[in-house]
Amino acid sequence: MHILIVEDEKKIADSLQKGLEELDYQVTVAYDGKIGEKLFFQQRFDLMILDINLPGINGLDLCQHIRQQNKQVPILMLTTFGSVADKVEGFDAGADDYMVKPFSFAELVVRIRALLKRSSQDVQPVGNLLQFADLEMNLDTKQVSRSGKPIALTAKEFLLLEYLLRNKKRVVSRADIGENVWNIDFDTNTNTIEVYINYLRKKIDKDNPVKLIHTQVGFGYILKEG
Repeated sequence: MHILIVEDEKKIADSLQKGLEELDYQVTVAYDGKIGEKLFFQQRFDLMILDINLPGINGLDLCQHIRQQNKQVPILMLTTFGSVADKVEGFDAGADDYMVKPFSFAELVVRIRALLKRSSQDVQPVGNLLQFADLEMNLDTKQVSRSGKPIALTAKEFLLLEYLLRNKKRVVSRADIGENVWNIDFDTNTNTIEVYINYLRKKIDKDNPVKLIHTQVGFGYILKEG
C-alpha cells in the first residue's frame, strides 16, 4: 500500500514515514501543499495523510481539489484544531477521518487499516446501483439522483447516504453510523451526525413531497417512504 503524507512539520512527517515503512507501507512525503498536490496526480496512492496548515495550499483546499478528481482514495486529516466545527469543515472538504495533534501512532495505524479495509470493500463492478423509491446511487460514477434529478453530495454525505441505502427500511443508530461512516471510535456525543443528516434531508427530501430520511426517536435513523 502506497501512502502520501503531506505535512510541513518535518519532524512529524519523517517520524510517520519511518514508522509506517517499518510496517511495510510504501510512503512518500511532501512538506508543501502544492508539492503534495503535484505528487498525488503524478502517482497512484492508496491513502493520503493530510495536514491542514500547509504552505503553498492549505489542506482543506487541497482535499477539495483532490475530491473533484478522485472520490475513492481515503484521506485522513491531521490538525491542531479539534472543535466540532473544525471537524465538520474537514469532513465537508472531503476527508474520511480526522485526527487531532498530538496523537498516538498506534491509533493512527488502526485508523489507516480501517480506512484501507473500507476502501478495498468499496470496489464494485461496473454499473452497480443502489436504489430506493425514486432515489438512485451509482457506486461507480459516484452520482446520486432523485426522480432523475442529479443531487450533488460531498464525499462524506455520499458515504452516509450509501450506508442508509444499504440498510434501507432498517433503523441504524448513531453508534452504527459513527463506526461505519466515520471511524471505529467516533465520538457519538457530538452533533456531527445530526448535522450531516440535515444536509442530506435538505438535498434529498426538501423539495420532494415524499420524505425518505426519518428519525426514529431514541433509536436512530431509517430510510423509508412516508
